[in-house]
Amino acid sequence: MSETRSVDPAVEEPLDAFIETLQDSETYRAFEAATEQLEADEAAMELLAAYREKQRAVQTGEFDSSDMSELRELKTELSETETFREQQAAQAALVALLKRTDDRISDRIGRPFARSDGGGCC
Repeated sequence: MSETRSVDPAVEEPLDAFIETLQDSETYRAFEAATEQLEADEAAMELLAAYREKQRAVQTGEFDSSDMSELRELKTELSETETFREQQAAQAALVALLKRTDDRISDRIGRPFARSDGGGCC
């Protein structure tokens, strides 16, 4: 989570309206519902936890070749889990909506709004 900072009062009300509109959108509601369904699916959550744990081990260099095979197997099992697939599809739709929003803002202000050039230290 990022630290909350004060927003220019001229922006606060429209920002609140945008957030409310986003939360009321079918895309956001579908994402929330799919996330809740995934979180209620104990088997899928166990698979996801095992996948994330194995992924962390691989990323930190604490692995051997069997770990890579297990990571691939876990990924395959996850991708075969309906609640996981539905949540991932809903998340992709939400990200696409937010990207279109970013594109629209960028067009309106005449410069990139929330885009990264891929740099950064962290």
